[in-house]
Amino acid sequence: MKTQLNAQLSLLKQSRLKPLEVVFWLLAFAAPLLSPSHVLIINEIAIVALFAVSLDIILGYTGIVSLGHAAFFGLGGYAAALFAKLVMPDPLVGLAVGIAAAALLGLLASLTILRGSDLTRLMVTLGLGLIMMEIANKLGWLTGGADGLQGVVMGPLLGRFEFDLSGVTAVYYSLSVLLLFFMLLRRVIHSPFGGTLMAIRDNRLRAMAIGIPVNERLVVAYTLSAAVAGAAGALMTQTTGFASLDLFEFHRSADVMLILVVGGTGWLYGGVAGAIVFKLMQDFLSSITPQYWMFWIGLFLVVLVLVGRDRLIRPWTWWRAARGGKA
Repeated sequence: MKTQLNAQLSLLKQSRLKPLEVVFWLLAFAAPLLSPSHVLIINEIAIVALFAVSLDIILGYTGIVSLGHAAFFGLGGYAAALFAKLVMPDPLVGLAVGIAAAALLGLLASLTILRGSDLTRLMVTLGLGLIMMEIANKLGWLTGGADGLQGVVMGPLLGRFEFDLSGVTAVYYSLSVLLLFFMLLRRVIHSPFGGTLMAIRDNRLRAMAIGIPVNERLVVAYTLSAAVAGAAGALMTQTTGFASLDLFEFHRSADVMLILVVGGTGWLYGGVAGAIVFKLMQDFLSSITPQYWMFWIGLFLVVLVLVGRDRLIRPWTWWRAARGGKA
């Protein structure tokens, strides 16, 4: 009993923010004030970071590969936008609707990833994304089709803070939702449930042999991941006031996969760090070479693989290893 209590306390301690993490989040929330001209890119980074963290739950911690995560991102975005336009413009209620819609799709889609190899899952998840995009296109009378859903106007956040062209309310809204879900997912990962997910990732057969209900855990993890991706999609449409088929496009799923390659999987901050690096590089390179910015990002990824992510993104790991400490 005492051992179990100590284990629970240890997990709870791991889920708490460390001093350097507190500094990081304080800087994140101060960034819009320190650099008001970059509010829009900061908002986009926060949304993409949340999207990347959602994928990391199934890829980094559960071992499920996916190339169709944009299906949940897009459904969450359209659900929130349609709710604001047709029912009520409250952003928090719309966010909850987007999360619920994506979670429901994730629950249904989770049945398709319980069997098969990684290649099979790649094809199935890719097909899911394509199907959702085609459905949104066919329902043009509701979604706007190829022209997109326009005229999405959000009400004031908490009844007080208006969404305006400056983007200040939008960026703090996105950052707050990112931090909230980050802390929630951190608590989930540092729990017995999170431990079972990592056991499944490392060796599914061994996890089944010791009594872990593998299929149930995969369904819950996939549904949770879809819900968080839906939250990211809802934030995108709510803060931009526009929803289009681009939300379901393959490049969304591919970009978020690249972001995790840059930041690292199985490390929640990997999604955040990867989003910061990827979006800043994209913004900088597209401003100086609009036609060839993808070439330079591709070159960066090649160097990343050859040199190693830790040396470029997490230099403290190899520095501590060189000094004989734990990386």
